Amino acid sequence: MTDAAWSTNAFLGHEPAAAPYRTGYGARIPPLNPANAPRTRPIRRHRTLFISDVHLGTRGCKAELLADFLRHNACETLYLVGDIFDGWQLKRRWYWTADMSEVVRLILASADAGTKVIYIPGNHDEFLRPYCNRTIAGIEVVAEAVHVSAAGKRYLVLHGDTFDGVVECAKWLAHVGDRAYSLALALNDRLHVLRRRLGLPYWSLSAYLKRKVKKAVEYVSRYETAVGRAVQPLGVDGIICGHIHQAEVRRLGNVSYLNDGDWVESCTALAEDALGNMEILQWSSSCLADGLARAGEHTQTAAFIPV
Repeated sequence: MTDAAWSTNAFLGHEPAAAPYRTGYGARIPPLNPANAPRTRPIRRHRTLFISDVHLGTRGCKAELLADFLRHNACETLYLVGDIFDGWQLKRRWYWTADMSEVVRLILASADAGTKVIYIPGNHDEFLRPYCNRTIAGIEVVAEAVHVSAAGKRYLVLHGDTFDGVVECAKWLAHVGDRAYSLALALNDRLHVLRRRLGLPYWSLSAYLKRKVKKAVEYVSRYETAVGRAVQPLGVDGIICGHIHQAEVRRLGNVSYLNDGDWVESCTALAEDALGNMEILQWSSSCLADGLARAGEHTQTAAFIPV
């Protein structure tokens, strides 16, 4: 596909700018907003955003929420930290929606507009790993990266499946688990539709079950411990990853562990501000109405690491 086909101009339309209101004598007074007029949707600006585990191509993917998040959050650098596409599921059965196309369009539009986009493939989009160290449609594809924050801290950024013994040592078992997880997400998706019809905010059944099941909790703990041990000798200040669908910001020994979560259960991203502070942002169906991110809603973790 040619570069022109990927160009932002092929997707984006342009509306004429509204005439400015004059001040002083003879000024044109702007009309009053009626009570039911929609609120202005603010755009929150970040130095860096980290997003992973979107799983485009699955029914559990919350593409509508992610598209809304991308429209109302801008950044200088965007890291796509693996499992953006779900090649495992797409191999079994093709599934794609207009909202998924919109997510891809918004990412490409950001790259066209000057955002540095870095794609680190995970295990579900491992078909992209042969293309590491190349630039595709303005997006850098790499196996891992070292991110230097505004405060000068160095973070190793990678998907995180290399720390998962199930994926590394028994891929067939991981695929079996993936099928069971897909079933849980399908139930979660039906519940999401019902709650939206009732005017209730997004709530993840699968995430709730994962937190309550003892073995799942033990797995997350063992995974985080393995990551902490592996990173400490590398001479970095911390690690940023995804993979386990569990947003987390905390200290592991003398390093920081930051997991940006996912977009099938928690709908979270990791954000860095201009000073180098890191926080988890959670985007829910209520954000579709007011355009505001809620930070720190993950019930089991700190959501903020200061400089």
